[in-house]
Amino acid sequence: MTTALPHIQSYHAHIYYDPAGPSKDEAARLRAAMGERYAVQMGRWHDVPVGPHAGAMYQVAFATDLFADLVPWLLLARGSLTVLVHPNTGTPRADHMQHALWLGQVLPLKAETLPEHEAPEDIPPIVPNTTPAQPR
Repeated sequence: MTTALPHIQSYHAHIYYDPAGPSKDEAARLRAAMGERYAVQMGRWHDVPVGPHAGAMYQVAFATDLFADLVPWLLLARGSLTVLVHPNTGTPRADHMQHALWLGQVLPLKAETLPEHEAPEDIPPIVPNTTPAQPR
């Protein structure tokens, strides 16, 4: 018997940095370059841990059709930064803990802060807030 795979509605990339060190400048350069190339939804800077994240980070939400282009670009453009990429399938705990890709060092996450399930309508749509000016 085969179990159906969940539907991926969108993706998040979490870019980690040290708020008191040079990696914050590196994260800012990556953020600017990403926004110049991709129509993504940039989240706020979080200089303190939020949710399941044990360190400072910002989130980038993007549509499924960008995955094949954006993730390889992140592989090469991230420099020394750590990036977590995960799908949004309605199972936040599994999305972060089992279905995730780590670019760079694997960092600890607080799984207990993540719900096991969320309704599809609770996953916000991606509303790009960047205006790409450079070709991908």
